[in-house]
Amino acid sequence: MSEEILINVTPPETRVAVIENGVVQEIIIERTGNRGLVGNIYKGKVCRVLPGMQAAFVDIGLERAAFLHASDINHANGGRGNGNGESRYESISELLREGQPVIVQVLKDPLGTKGARLTTNISIPSRYLVFMPSLGTVGISQKIEDEAERARLREQLSALPDEERQGGFIARTAAEGASSEALQADMRFLSRLWASIQERVRNVQGVELVHEDLPLALRSLRDLVGPDVEKVRIDSRSTHGKAIEFVQQFIPEIKRQVEYYPGERPVFELYGVEDEIQKALERKVQLKSGGHLVIDQTEAMTTIDVNTGAFVGHRNLEETIFKTNLEAAQAICRQLRLRNLGGIIIIDFIDMTDPEHRRQVLRALERCLSHDHARTHITEVSSLGLVEMTRKRTRESLEHILCQPCPCCAGRGSTKTAETICYEIFREILREARQFDVESLLVLASQEVIDRLLDEEASHLAELEQFIGRPIRLQAEVLYGQEHFDVVLI
Repeated sequence: MSEEILINVTPPETRVAVIENGVVQEIIIERTGNRGLVGNIYKGKVCRVLPGMQAAFVDIGLERAAFLHASDINHANGGRGNGNGESRYESISELLREGQPVIVQVLKDPLGTKGARLTTNISIPSRYLVFMPSLGTVGISQKIEDEAERARLREQLSALPDEERQGGFIARTAAEGASSEALQADMRFLSRLWASIQERVRNVQGVELVHEDLPLALRSLRDLVGPDVEKVRIDSRSTHGKAIEFVQQFIPEIKRQVEYYPGERPVFELYGVEDEIQKALERKVQLKSGGHLVIDQTEAMTTIDVNTGAFVGHRNLEETIFKTNLEAAQAICRQLRLRNLGGIIIIDFIDMTDPEHRRQVLRALERCLSHDHARTHITEVSSLGLVEMTRKRTRESLEHILCQPCPCCAGRGSTKTAETICYEIFREILREARQFDVESLLVLASQEVIDRLLDEEASHLAELEQFIGRPIRLQAEVLYGQEHFDVVLI
């Protein structure tokens, strides 16, 4: 599999696209005025402790207080949370108190109305390693399967003298095959970085950011560039210069892959990324066979419905359904990465009667998700024929970054019909005519509603005028949405 990474930089935002075999698989957007917070380390202050939720709210200088659960508090902060919801203390009140200063790291960006999710289990990534001050041991990525390589890495990570080791290290997938010199350099760099962070924490008074993660362009070089990446194209000369400095210092082996793109045609347009972004904002995703997916995001979960659409197959119904579901499984995995959908995801595949077909579709889904950087978990097909899965969510989805709720429907996805609004107006006129003694009434509404009142509902309006004994005048307002109207007393 060949990969390319495209980095498009403008003053207000940076966009990164991951291209695999010529197809856009992932899009990451970071805006200057709203940079992601994941990985940032803060010196915060506990502003509220909630024993009933086993959690606390921490002020880290953001608009909303951030959320810290008891399971995300390590022993250095008074507890023995391990990130799995377990703690040797029964109450968050024994771990934290209001007004207490605490060193925290952002696990999840603020999403919608929710504040950021925090942890005191600090982790600092580099090219090959993740440094965890509270760990004290050595770990190896599960994606490294070669036992000999795992043993070699464990030996290399255990070789750093105790006086230089201030915590534990986990070897990332990129560490497979890395030289001992590169690993040792990464370990020393992370240890020095942690020492400088601790020094800054000691000198900081009050709530403040003490360590900020790399900007998106450099973070992509650190986290996304693997052995399959052939080129990293950057369309900004200044960012390319910073990238070269960064790789010379930390990732010299990929320097030849990083190149500046000077073309007049925008790099995202050249690779068709702009078109893919537009398609990723639509509900319906067309499949090559003629079937389609319908993707709906809600506050609680994302639902994906699979339909045969125009695909009629060649043999029988079961074979048609099986082929559509197989193609849908691949398309769903791509859409999850492309749209950055996270949390609970419910997939409604077309019902299959053959158990072997269900097994193959589920295995195809798992195989495609193995290339995903985000952690996923899939359950078996439920009794209702649904596949339930979760995907780790650390930042806003593509739709939430690029879009806002519709001002007409307030995000519902539908509006009341003009007919419905007309009948609401009739009820409001009756209510006001009975309550107030007026000479006439003026209805202000959108052009569509006024047109219907003058056409299809004209006879009903005339009957209403006769019933209340007062004239009713109509006036169209250009700025009114279809659901907006006013009945003015004159």
